[in-house]
Amino acid sequence: MSDIAFASARKLATLIRQKKIGSLELLDHYVERVETYNPVINAIIATDIPAARKRARAADRALAKGDVWGPFHGVPMTVKEAFDVKGLPTTWGLPDYRDNVAQANAVAVDRFNAAGAVLFGKTNVPAWLADGQSYNDVYGATSNPWDHSRTPGGSSGGSSAALAAGLTGLEVGSDIASSIRNPAHYCGVFGHKPSYGICPPRGHALNNCVSADDINVVGPLARSASDLDAALAVMAGPDEIEAGAYKLALPAPRKTALKEFKVGIIYNDSASEVDDAVQAVLHKLAGFLSKQKVRISDKARPDVDSEQTKRVFAMLLRGATSHRQTDEQFAQNLKATQTLAPGDDSPVARILRASTQSHRDWLGFDEERQRLRWKWHEFFKDYDLLLAPAFPVPAHPHVHDIPAAQRTYKVNGRDHPWVNQLYWAGYSGVTYQPSTVAPAGFTEDGLPVGVQIIGPFGGDRTCIHFAKLLEKDYQGFVPPPGYE
Repeated sequence: MSDIAFASARKLATLIRQKKIGSLELLDHYVERVETYNPVINAIIATDIPAARKRARAADRALAKGDVWGPFHGVPMTVKEAFDVKGLPTTWGLPDYRDNVAQANAVAVDRFNAAGAVLFGKTNVPAWLADGQSYNDVYGATSNPWDHSRTPGGSSGGSSAALAAGLTGLEVGSDIASSIRNPAHYCGVFGHKPSYGICPPRGHALNNCVSADDINVVGPLARSASDLDAALAVMAGPDEIEAGAYKLALPAPRKTALKEFKVGIIYNDSASEVDDAVQAVLHKLAGFLSKQKVRISDKARPDVDSEQTKRVFAMLLRGATSHRQTDEQFAQNLKATQTLAPGDDSPVARILRASTQSHRDWLGFDEERQRLRWKWHEFFKDYDLLLAPAFPVPAHPHVHDIPAAQRTYKVNGRDHPWVNQLYWAGYSGVTYQPSTVAPAGFTEDGLPVGVQIIGPFGGDRTCIHFAKLLEKDYQGFVPPPGYE
């Protein structure tokens, strides 16, 4: 029965409704797989199996009476550690929060419960959700199922590793700087970064904070694009504080068949050089799309300057996370900022300035962001989508002993500052665009590579639909060897 563990969540829900497998039976199968494989990859770091079994039994009893709870009735699932789940700790990988047990569920958790899912655990993250790998001093490191010497990415790295290894049916992550897209790319699964603001993030914060961070979104990860579609339908829509004012109605996909789409594609950019191994996969994909009569252009892109986008993203990203500093840390960073040379635009200098910027400065960068948004808007009047790298490199080896500010990574044999990787996250993320990452192929070393499918604001279903077409006609999820 092991192959059922890699089925899509929608397929699992169908099998349960058809009574070909029970919810409790399926949950126990996943639990058995967790016991077998999780000690090696350390993706799932907290569970409440007794409560999950109780809910699975209730799901089976309800179904026997003809009562279907929702689209994910009886499907076992896990969520990223940063989401509050009543009775389980929310630590964000920080030892000081080791005993921080949630007293209520996050909005996303409640919505999946209402959709019938059986939540049984939480998946690993980096400290502060602030790394492209999932390692912390509370739960340790998560490894990539494709190569245990490499990271599954971050910050939703435990989410992607659990899906790839067949340890869960569905996952929920978050993304401010590629935290859904990077792990999906590294582990060969599907992930969707929604348009900013359409999925309520309440319950995805420390200290019961209810305000939403700029740029940051919550969204689904899965083994199929159809699961992303169904999961987004569960997650999206206003929180109750705004529900009396409006209802969300995302437009249908712009096109139906591949041959109807008009898309741009980007392989590389001087702002963040892309490894040849990743570019080769994207070129192969472009060749396939051309043969399918997709109107595809490698010259088409929004009229935005790469370096300007990179700088605006850096300033707004660090501004969005600046509240994490203690008063003492802020004072130290402000003092260090004042010693910077006026022309110093190094990554460290940008971080210091962004972390201590005034509200007046932030407003200036927000104005630049809004002008960039209009340029994207103009682009999508002529093109349906823009395809781009999800990340500049395939999954990299674990790096836990060097601070991020001092790390480098290699692209085509050359070292680059660690922060440069984030360009492809900010390219679309800083302007609030939706992006779906879909499996696109493998490097010669056998590592997964994803493609980032960027759409217009609110065009989430167009992004996901294109991923569905690629899944059907080009490539879908492939289980890593050794987990079958």
